[in-house]
Amino acid sequence: MKFSIVNFVYGAIDGAVTTFAVVAAVVGASISPSIIVILGFANLFADGFSMAIGNYLAVKTHNEYVARERKKEEWEIDNLIEEEKQEIRDIYVKKGFKEELLEEVVRIITGRRKVWVDTMMREELGLIEDKNSPMVNAVNTFVGFNVIGIIPLIPFIFTYLSGFDISIGNAFFYSIIATASSFFLIGSIRGKVVQKPMVSSGFNTLLIGGTAAVVSYVVGYLLSTIVH
Repeated sequence: MKFSIVNFVYGAIDGAVTTFAVVAAVVGASISPSIIVILGFANLFADGFSMAIGNYLAVKTHNEYVARERKKEEWEIDNLIEEEKQEIRDIYVKKGFKEELLEEVVRIITGRRKVWVDTMMREELGLIEDKNSPMVNAVNTFVGFNVIGIIPLIPFIFTYLSGFDISIGNAFFYSIIATASSFFLIGSIRGKVVQKPMVSSGFNTLLIGGTAAVVSYVVGYLLSTIVH
């Protein structure tokens, strides 16, 4: 199974944000650690699976569309040769190629069928096939979502299993620290992947996750006051 850092980071960020949002909401509603763990795991696996399936279908649909358009371009190259050569010529005229150099580029590209088709797909249609299979993307998204998404739950799991007299407030505090660290780490990794400053990307992800957590906590707290 091939590792995809992009899909792992994509799943990890969403897993950390959504799971901590659930934790914050139920803590705001003053629910016991056991319920927090149950709801957290339910969210973790259900949302992780949903994201993985969504990613799988999105990549599969994209690749099927690309394959269909490739067949169309192959037919046009086989049956409308001069028109397709002119399209290549027009593409490279816009790029600044002229006269002999332009004709040489057209000759080289149209001299190899695969290169010709690839050029039309990329330059004319803006389509590039995802090199990873839909299943690879889905698995990496699911793994990233669950590996990082479980972090907000760890203090509550420890509280529930250990039997130690740890207050919900203290468990939540440790959850905040752990989750904030994971937000920053994943954001930094994301920054490296997309070639942006790692520190600013880390803080940006931390800000997004923190905002989601605050909103969820406030909603849970308000609902608990209304219900009671």
